[in-house]
Amino acid sequence: MRASIIPRAALCALATLALAGCASVGEDECLAMDWRTVGYEDGATGQGIERFTSRRQACAKHGVAPDLDAYRSGREEGLLEFCQPANGFRVGARGRGYAGACPEYLAPAFSDAYQAGRGLWRLESRVHDAIRGIADRRAEVERIDAGLVGTSFELVGEAKTPEERAQALLDTRSLAERRGRLLAEIDTLERALPGYEAELAAYRDTLAYSGY
Repeated sequence: MRASIIPRAALCALATLALAGCASVGEDECLAMDWRTVGYEDGATGQGIERFTSRRQACAKHGVAPDLDAYRSGREEGLLEFCQPANGFRVGARGRGYAGACPEYLAPAFSDAYQAGRGLWRLESRVHDAIRGIADRRAEVERIDAGLVGTSFELVGEAKTPEERAQALLDTRSLAERRGRLLAEIDTLERALPGYEAELAAYRDTLAYSGY
């Protein structure tokens, strides 16, 4: 059913609009635009009505007026597909934004599911950020250790001037202080991570949605 309402020319026009950000739409694209299909695609992806405004302004430069009734009809059909609770959960769980596009009779259930998915995304992101933060800090500690080896040679090198040795000493202290801070941050993250993972697991057990 969906493929039957999206003609080939309209798909090309949509691709042009997406790539150009509606800033440089050609006259041919505007003339070929199937506004019902455009509305459907905007609705099916939960876009706000401002997308229509930007397209209208782009095509107005070529003297082409959009078919607002066709756009609205297509958008309403697309929103029926987008504004389902299961989809709301998927949108939230993937960290995507919601522009408040759903009509009043669909918005409450969609919003509740979206917030549930959004909560999952936040907890998953916290776990992933902690794991990544530990790995990044460990990598930096390794780089600092290599740097400390280099500055130690600066301190004992016979060919070094007193100024160079003084600078090497300052560099060594700075690296050592940074290393200490990183190790403390790693310790903090490693202590927090099991709690983050437990909270995520507990939250998952409360969810009515799956397979997102």
